[in-house]
Amino acid sequence: MRLTKFGHACVQITEDDRTIVIDPGSFSEASGALAAADAVLITHEHFDHVDPDALRAAMAERPALEVWTSRVVAENLADLGGRVHQVGHGDAVTIAGFDVHVYGEEHEILHPDVPPIPNVGFLVNGEVFHPGDALTVPSEPVPTLCLPGNAPWMKIPELYAYTREVRPERAFVIHDGLLNDIGLTVMQNHVAKAGEELGREFRRLAPGTTVDLGAK
Repeated sequence: MRLTKFGHACVQITEDDRTIVIDPGSFSEASGALAAADAVLITHEHFDHVDPDALRAAMAERPALEVWTSRVVAENLADLGGRVHQVGHGDAVTIAGFDVHVYGEEHEILHPDVPPIPNVGFLVNGEVFHPGDALTVPSEPVPTLCLPGNAPWMKIPELYAYTREVRPERAFVIHDGLLNDIGLTVMQNHVAKAGEELGREFRRLAPGTTVDLGAK
């Protein structure tokens, strides 16, 4: 299994000849990621996690391409019919040959007076967990965590608390599209320190970087 980061919160997971893409948004190379996808998973409706125009274009070109996502995104893509599947916390589905468990219900709080929107996280093949914009802790082990590194809804102490609770074998930073080189260095230092506390390697992946996660 291989994990490739396409920018910000978008990752591609590949095993053998099967590929899924999670959160191809406007801060990532969405078109490039979607070109090789057998299926698309979308955690929630924010533009940095889903680019509807790029997604519709990819689905128009590839009639077999389908989407699994939260309630609101599914409603927004209702014109695509049965190719869009709504999933929620506790669901277990097979997508393009991958076993996918769904965890989480709500986005982290962005404004104290605004109710949170739906957000679902995806655990793929019992290996890689992408939480979207939430600090969701699955009820099963997470070997590889896609770790949010920076967001308007997140503080560094929460990064430490989240990694301590999930205790992944390895963590790779996502959600870093708002950081410049100075901020990326500071964030990477904190991520590395969080990994050192658990005796594990946590690090940021630059866009385009692929890591081999080994065979399941």
